[in-house]
Amino acid sequence: MLSILAAGSIFFPGLFLLSKRFLKHGPGLRWSEKDAVIVSSRHWLTSSYILFAVPYFIYDIYAMFLCYWYKLQVKDHEEDSEAKPMRSAISGYLRREFLMVLHHVVMVTVCFPVSVFWRQGKGDYFQGVMFLAELSTPSVCLGKILIQYKQQHTLLHKVNGALMLVTFFICRVLLFPYLYYAYGRYASIPFYMVPLSVPWQYNAGAALLMAPQVYWFSLICRGAFRLFTRASRHKAANISTDSEPKTSLQPPANGYSPRETDSH
Repeated sequence: MLSILAAGSIFFPGLFLLSKRFLKHGPGLRWSEKDAVIVSSRHWLTSSYILFAVPYFIYDIYAMFLCYWYKLQVKDHEEDSEAKPMRSAISGYLRREFLMVLHHVVMVTVCFPVSVFWRQGKGDYFQGVMFLAELSTPSVCLGKILIQYKQQHTLLHKVNGALMLVTFFICRVLLFPYLYYAYGRYASIPFYMVPLSVPWQYNAGAALLMAPQVYWFSLICRGAFRLFTRASRHKAANISTDSEPKTSLQPPANGYSPRETDSH
């Protein structure tokens, strides 16, 4: 995953720089910096990537349900209860993952036709910036993997949590204000005037896309707060335990303390 991310980080900026340099210094071209940048930033992958990504959103709805289904089976087995019927599992899955499923459905039914057909090749820069949202995905996935393997206490989980907090905020929350700022610079209008200068459909679309990002970011902040406060309490508990007076009682050979024995 990281190698693919690194390859994309080299390929796309490299392609842009090579294209811009060729247009500016190529024989018989000598384009201006402005024209070279505008043409170089447009690329067939901005639309083709959407085509490539659409099956992912469809498949991921099913994959998320499978994960929910198997976790449900494990939970029912631990509680010695009968497995829930498929219809009940589907309704529970839709209630639990409603926002994520809605996000995937909107990406396929709304964002896909808008990106590929409706915009008619315009706005490649803004669509390319939208792809930056995926920079937060590796840390989100790694966090889930560490939780799956019960590694929440490790330094890696804490560092990854901080990285996820920063990348998610920059790439998924600040992303939308930046798009308005970039358009304001392009149109030479103040930032606060941009919402009043674009069609209402653009504002509605941006609001619908940003709302779940803000909600998920609030959940990430809540999880990070619990993680670090739990670590602080654990550290304080260890300090208070170490400061207690030591007793001369030796632990019995069977490994149980007197307190544990009395409590049974």
